[in-house]
Order: sequence, then C-alpha cells, then structure tokens
Amino acid sequence: MTITYQHKHLKVILTDIEGTTTDISFVHDVLFPYSAKHLSTWVRNHLELPITQDILQQVRGISEKSNLDVEGCIGQLMSWQSEDCKITPLKTLQGLIWEEGYHKGELKAHIYPDAVEYLKNWYDSGLTLAVYSSGSIAAQKLLFRNTSVGDLTPLFSRYFDTTTGSKKESQSYVTIANELSVLPQEILFLSDSSQELIAASAANFNVCGLNRETVEVDDDKFTYVNNFSQIQEGIFIKDA
Repeated sequence: MTITYQHKHLKVILTDIEGTTTDISFVHDVLFPYSAKHLSTWVRNHLELPITQDILQQVRGISEKSNLDVEGCIGQLMSWQSEDCKITPLKTLQGLIWEEGYHKGELKAHIYPDAVEYLKNWYDSGLTLAVYSSGSIAAQKLLFRNTSVGDLTPLFSRYFDTTTGSKKESQSYVTIANELSVLPQEILFLSDSSQELIAASAANFNVCGLNRETVEVDDDKFTYVNNFSQIQEGIFIKDA
C-alpha cells in the first residue's frame, strides 16, 4: 500500500520514535533495562548535581510525599520505571543515564533503514522535520545522534516531549503547531499508537499509522503502512 500527500500543502513531518523510526525492542529490551540497571547508582553518584536535586524534588511533588529521602525517591523512580510511566522526572533521569551509556560506547541506537532514507529525502525536499516522543528531548537527541548510521540530528529542527503535554491529548498537538508557527493542516504526524493518532487528528493534523509487522490492524479510522517508503507519495491532506 502506498498513500499520497499533496506536498505543496505540507510543511512539517512530526514523527514518533518507538515503533516508528526505531524498533520497539531497542527501547524495551536495551534502553529500559540499561536505565533500570544503573538508576540507583547514577542517582547516588550524582547527588551534588542541581539536576539530580531537581529530579528528586519533582518525585516528591508528583508522589505527594514531601518527606521522601533519597532512597525513597529512588524506590519511587524504580517503581515508575517498572510500570513504564511517562513521567517527566523519570524521563529526564533515563536520558541522563543513557547519555553516559552512549558516551561509554555501551549503547548504539537502532533506526530503521527506510526511516533514514526517507527522513533524508524529506529534509532535502525542504520539509521541516520534528520529533514528538514521551522520552525526554535530551534522550531523543542522544538517540538520533548515536545511531548505527551516524548522527541524524541535523535533519531535525524541533523536539517535543512530555513537557509539552500528553501525546494522547489533542491540546498537545495544538501547542506543537503553534510553536512551529504552521497550521495543523500543514503537519503530518507519524506514530504507531492509535490513541496518539486520534489526538493528533482531533487537532486537525494529517496522520499516518506505522505498523512494522503488518498493516492488518483492528483500526478502520486511519491509514497504516509498514514502512516509510509507503509514504513516498504521501498522505491525504486535510482541507485548509
């Protein structure tokens, strides 16, 4: 299946990461176990840093436990990690831990070959590329800077994370359109999550679902493709 967009109306491609540009297994089987393994040690070894203290304060505020000591905060962070919670202090901490892993050469980010090819093609054609992921902006940049095919960060103009809002809420996409200074109808959002597609579509974005395994999904609301090559002729554009 190939779907089409009208290039003259499209200005921005906004992409998710997990399951879209990057194999879910890399996130769940490599990144998450790595941060879980190093979380407690990293916090204890970096207590002197202002960002660590800020993370601990955010944990106390979100958990509504103002008297939590360091070990209590670590326990809460580990609990959120095991539950895969999309909570800003956890995402910030994970990004810091992964940064060390990339710098030590213990991590190398996966990205699908078709994503590399078409992200470069879209960039060369003059489209603005942006990222929206639940992982922190720092973690997003680290992933695209440390891929198996080199540094891809020059392709992207903007990054958005949970500080913008939940990916399952339409207001987050309204905010992104405003920050990019374009109309929602001029943005194409790519994601493997139907809930995110629903939220973006409600904000009047063009959307396309990625299903890397099969396009036979139980969702008749949106078009799904297996890879970026099937978007080469694009997405149906909403009326301006």
